[in-house]
Amino acid sequence: MDQRMIAEPVVGDTGPASAFASPPTVLARSIHDAFRRRVLEPHFSCLGARSAVSGGGYRFGLYGALGEEDGTHRLARDLARFAARRQSADTAHFGTFVAAFTGPLLIPEARFETLLWQQLQDLHEIDARDHAWDTSVSGDPGEPTFALSFGGRAFFVVGLHGRASRLTRRFEWPTLVFNPHDQFRRLRATGHFQRMQDMIRQREVALQGSINPMLSDFGTRSEARQYAGREVDEEWRCPFTKREHG
Repeated sequence: MDQRMIAEPVVGDTGPASAFASPPTVLARSIHDAFRRRVLEPHFSCLGARSAVSGGGYRFGLYGALGEEDGTHRLARDLARFAARRQSADTAHFGTFVAAFTGPLLIPEARFETLLWQQLQDLHEIDARDHAWDTSVSGDPGEPTFALSFGGRAFFVVGLHGRASRLTRRFEWPTLVFNPHDQFRRLRATGHFQRMQDMIRQREVALQGSINPMLSDFGTRSEARQYAGREVDEEWRCPFTKREHG
């Protein structure tokens, strides 16, 4: 897709103005609106995403092709702002950062997985210059307590794309959803996490006839296996390497 499309002039509002990480283009508004419609579909199983979108607790950004250098620097800037605001603001409500990409479209699951981890590695290379890893989680993707850290804060990443085998992970444009870990800890502390998790799994069964085989509780198996959405076996190794801060 022609990257010049990202510089198109903005049209009238079609969604919450505060949702955008930076001034939106025509294309950004269109993909943003499509994402909102997708998440708010009655059968969409991820209740956390529905809560964030319906309650306006999210930021949305559109970038170039997944893994491209220019888009990576813009995403790093926007995600850093989101992480900083999460730290300084009231975080009682579910929040998330949605990074959509203009391409590549309709790629196989294995290719999407490769690009997802390339993108996360490139983001980390930028972030490690200024921020240490969140000490509440491990930086080793083979460890059960692993989570991505950015801006000093832990995130659970959900990848969506047009050929995902799990129906809830399907969205035409490649998209990475960054969910702050602190909200999951808060839900556990208040006793709401297990109930929400049970409801999500019930909705998964109703939608697709089975629970996502990659789902696991934090601390029992590395969540890295869940990020791309592809079913992987016990021999799978995450292609991510933590760099030292500085």
